[in-house]
Amino acid sequence: MKVRVLGCSGGIGGIGGNSLRTTCLAVDDDILIDAGTGAGDLSLEELTRIDHVFITHSHLDHIACLPFILDSVGDMRTKPLIMHATLETQEIIRAHIFNWKIWPDFSQIPTPEKPFLRFKTISVGIPTILDGRSITALPANHTVPAVGYLLDSGSGSLAFSGDTCACDDLWEVLNVVNNLRYLIIEAAFPNDERALALLSKHMCPSLLMEGLTKLRRRTEVHVTHAKPGLFTRIEQEIRESTNSASHHRVSMLEQNYVFEF
Repeated sequence: MKVRVLGCSGGIGGIGGNSLRTTCLAVDDDILIDAGTGAGDLSLEELTRIDHVFITHSHLDHIACLPFILDSVGDMRTKPLIMHATLETQEIIRAHIFNWKIWPDFSQIPTPEKPFLRFKTISVGIPTILDGRSITALPANHTVPAVGYLLDSGSGSLAFSGDTCACDDLWEVLNVVNNLRYLIIEAAFPNDERALALLSKHMCPSLLMEGLTKLRRRTEVHVTHAKPGLFTRIEQEIRESTNSASHHRVSMLEQNYVFEF
């Protein structure tokens, strides 16, 4: 499997002349994990090849481009795009996005029999197999119903936490993944905003390091979802914490990074 990071920021804007994008991972050429603003960098041809979008949760920075993808290439495709999400997340997105008020209901147009969008319900721990690739929802702890995802090629796997705060269930699952190579996990705030991280159910470096002590499998850890204006502070705190407390290789994730496994 090949995973390209189209967006990994907790917001938009720029640092050092680089425009930041919100969460979106491209898996091979036919799958997206979340559909934040990073998906907007794909060409029309690339967008037509996206058959599956796996959504972690309903917050706007993770779904912003999904309505535009459907509007842009729905009539260029021969089959519906499938949005994989928990039932709770589907219900939120149906009620608040595809409701004819914010955006047309593409699960009903151009016709209910041949729509541009279909929903498929996922559950934590139950894998979806697509051409030999396994994608399984992972536990998460956020302010709305949320999951992460484990991507498994058979020879290796990558875990993505999505948005989460402390979650013992996540570490328990990852500790039995024998071929785990990479972990992408969030830290949205610096340590002096730990109270805000807890309130909004995100991580800060200290919370992340506390969690990593529970991960018994040594793996590469890549930190995502830093707020743009706080990136430098979070990066410094991650570096200092890694040097003193972590046995894992921990670094900040960047756009256009590619994982192959």
